[in-house]
Amino acid sequence: MTKYTSIDTRPDASRVIITKENCNSEKIKSYIKLIRPVNALMMGLAVVVGEVAILGDLPHIIKIVFGFFVSFFLTSAAMVINDIVDVDVDRINAPERPIPSGSVSIKSAKLYAAILALAGILSAVPLSAYGVPLAVMTFLISLAYNLRGKKAGFIGNMMVAYCVAVPFLFGGLAVAETIDIKIAVFFLLAFLATTGREVVKGIADMDGDRTKGIATIALSCGPKRAALVAAILYLSAVALTPIPTVFGILGLWYTIIVVVVDVGFVYSSVVILRKQDRRTAIRVKGQTMIWMLLALLAFLFGGMFA
Repeated sequence: MTKYTSIDTRPDASRVIITKENCNSEKIKSYIKLIRPVNALMMGLAVVVGEVAILGDLPHIIKIVFGFFVSFFLTSAAMVINDIVDVDVDRINAPERPIPSGSVSIKSAKLYAAILALAGILSAVPLSAYGVPLAVMTFLISLAYNLRGKKAGFIGNMMVAYCVAVPFLFGGLAVAETIDIKIAVFFLLAFLATTGREVVKGIADMDGDRTKGIATIALSCGPKRAALVAAILYLSAVALTPIPTVFGILGLWYTIIVVVVDVGFVYSSVVILRKQDRRTAIRVKGQTMIWMLLALLAFLFGGMFA
């Protein structure tokens, strides 16, 4: 009888252990999913690219590691806060997300976001004297966007644009310790182009934004006015691109690549001004990402081969 009992209980005990291990594994996966790791990795790498582009060489390993971490952790915190704020919407549209599915509680998510934000701010300490204030300001802007800015139309567009462009500011300050012409142009170009892209996105998303009460330019002023604003922002970015060449602070490769960037932004401006239907807006939004990527390569190669 004793022998029988021992054989019978072992599989049950094994199943309990396996269940606990699976539970822990799923919990870890949920926390990873919550930060949207692809987005966080891309923003972290953007700081490193900014460092290389501004310095024209590989920076010290400390600058690389902590430059990556500051943007990675701050972006991760913003992603978690976004899911906390959008939990009611996600219960309908994305019930598989960690919070609405119940795999991560709201209380745990708030603590997680706070830890990530603190890690991002502390990672800015070795970068420069401006690192921590910039990290704190960036976190507060991303928090304000998640809490209020989503429905604020153009102000919300600028908040998003800042969060996209700020990794390059982090990267520049990490290696230069000050904001010079190259850093300013790099940041402003990314900021203006991204703001324009967000305005175009408002044209593409008019139907959905109308139901959510989002006051985009396309809804409050009409798609034609929104297209004009987007075109002005794109062309303002183009107007900045000759500055590094005029001051001789970037090499020939910058000039060659940035000509393609300028032509691309002008082309996209003409396209959206001519037609403001959803299909065209989506196409222009996609084009903008290509021109911004090319602009990034222009700064990168221009700095490395100056």
